[in-house]
Amino acid sequence: MQRAIEHIKAELNGLYPETEIRSFTNMLISEITGFTRTEIIVNKNTKFSEEQVVLLQTFVEKLKKNIPIQYVLGKSYFMDMQFQVNDAVLIPRPETEELVEWIANSIPANSKSSVLDIGTGSGCIAISVKSIFTNAYVTAYDISEKALAVATKNAEFNNLTVRFELFDILNQQDTYQLWDVIVSNPPYIPEKEKTEILANVLENEPHLALFVPDNDPLIFYRKIAQFSQKYLSKSGWLFFEIHRDWGLQTVDLLLDMDFVDVELRKDLSGNDRMIKARKA
Repeated sequence: MQRAIEHIKAELNGLYPETEIRSFTNMLISEITGFTRTEIIVNKNTKFSEEQVVLLQTFVEKLKKNIPIQYVLGKSYFMDMQFQVNDAVLIPRPETEELVEWIANSIPANSKSSVLDIGTGSGCIAISVKSIFTNAYVTAYDISEKALAVATKNAEFNNLTVRFELFDILNQQDTYQLWDVIVSNPPYIPEKEKTEILANVLENEPHLALFVPDNDPLIFYRKIAQFSQKYLSKSGWLFFEIHRDWGLQTVDLLLDMDFVDVELRKDLSGNDRMIKARKA
């Protein structure tokens, strides 16, 4: 195993920072052996089977192609739960955990609320909300059948019941359900910012879930707010994750649409990142 560790570091040297290489090394060895970090240290003389060697090299080659480690391993972690990820869904981000925590702190713990997650992707928001509010009725929409397939598997893996539906929020159809909470982390990066996006994100994560037209960057917020005007229950809550540069504009959009108690919140990095609003 020591030779495998040295091989990983040699192959990735110069492609990633040293701290990231150390992290990747531990993650790859743990995935192949099932060892914890401590067990890796005390079992460095363990010999790999031929199958393990082949698997390791497959992982390393993917990392050399700048594929994110989460896609390499096929999994990510969010709110202390494991989620399957592939190139049909975004990799869950820490900022989105902050959004879920805000929801958790805004609703009574024993709530039987009906909750809708729009643009669910991997299902991380909807599934995490269900894990917190076990009595809640949680539904999640997405336009991508492939994303919904991933989200469904993630709900099953975490033994939680969430209803997933194919739905295009930009071309809304009627629904007969009223929701107490609607949450969304929609696409919000203008096309012009593609040049600023890290290559491993731009080349691997689904553009459908990332980008919006330069001439209408708030398109999803406007459409979801319009939907919420019709389908939020009285005094229901709307939660958004937002682009850090569009916080005040999104607040104004919601105020112009007669939402009340509109609150803009920063993430742990100090960027405008979340909005909460209530239906009047």
